[in-house]
Amino acid sequence: MVRRAVTPQQVTDAIAVASGAVDRSQIAPTVRVTLAWLAQTNPGRSVEIRVPPFAAVQAVAGPTHTRGTPPNVVETDGPTWLALVAGRMTWSDAVAGGLVRASGSRADLSNLLPLQHPTED
Repeated sequence: MVRRAVTPQQVTDAIAVASGAVDRSQIAPTVRVTLAWLAQTNPGRSVEIRVPPFAAVQAVAGPTHTRGTPPNVVETDGPTWLALVAGRMTWSDAVAGGLVRASGSRADLSNLLPLQHPTED
């Protein structure tokens, strides 16, 4: 499956949505755009980030896996992901509160979240 690149404007719009009260109908597309942007700006396959039922991506440079469950997995729900993306929740608070399940030595995304507003080149 070929995915189209996410544009900086799409990310800016998604962060704006995630920063406020997110209507249920906006969760899926906002999760998809922000996950795609994270993978696009942090290419690699060492961490799988799952936000069921909306999307999953592989990102972050490093060792990759070829079969089965990857050794570095992050999983959360849509509202928590959007709170992390927008900076309404910290990574450490989400993990400590059981809202994010992160396994593996590379599964700490605290240096990647919240997402920064992209700048047009």
